[in-house]
Amino acid sequence: MSYQSIKNWPEEERPRERLLKMGAESLSNAQLLAIILRIGGGGRSAIDLAMEMLASFKKLKDIDSASAKEFEHLKGIGPAKIAQIKAAFELGRRLFRETDEKGPAFSSSHDVYSYYHPLLKDLKKEVLFCAMLDAKNRIFRDCRISEGTLTNSLMHPREAFRNAIKESAASVIFVHNHPSGDPTPSREDISVTERLVHTGEVVGIKVLDHVIIGAGKHISLMDSGYIKNTKGGF
Repeated sequence: MSYQSIKNWPEEERPRERLLKMGAESLSNAQLLAIILRIGGGGRSAIDLAMEMLASFKKLKDIDSASAKEFEHLKGIGPAKIAQIKAAFELGRRLFRETDEKGPAFSSSHDVYSYYHPLLKDLKKEVLFCAMLDAKNRIFRDCRISEGTLTNSLMHPREAFRNAIKESAASVIFVHNHPSGDPTPSREDISVTERLVHTGEVVGIKVLDHVIIGAGKHISLMDSGYIKNTKGGF
């Protein structure tokens, strides 16, 4: 089936030209996705593919959290386009975390929850982050350590501290999500935390906390007594 290429549209209606002339905020979600997709496929234009994607997934957050396999039913959306979409959403997350100089200072597990909840709440897999802090407990960088259910076999402490050592972090906080919505720590969560704390003592980087984020709530393994902190709090 043939389609009318976006190149044949009136110039003022073409997504890229409209963005450059009127700003990105003037475009619909489908138009913005069409720009990311760049070209059509499967006999449809980029805007057609974008509209079909939105109709299928309903919300942008569902597109963001979808696995590559979940795009298979969309004709014309191959690996290259999936990669473009995933890259765009990741840039958005990084922009959200980016600050002019230093990040916020963490003084409690609730501060950690407030910072990471918007980034982790819609993920369908468990993802473990290491937040690197300076001497004033300000986050200056974070990195993704592992993806998938947290287990001793999956998560190697030396990998968890690799970037923290390289960046000379004064301390670290580990954060991961429970897609089920229940942040109650599993036995593996507790076991992995004990290994991380021990490794931190060996390399000289204090583990301040391990925060598990669920649906609108969190649990701190430091507050729960699994991480000993004689000072009480951060």
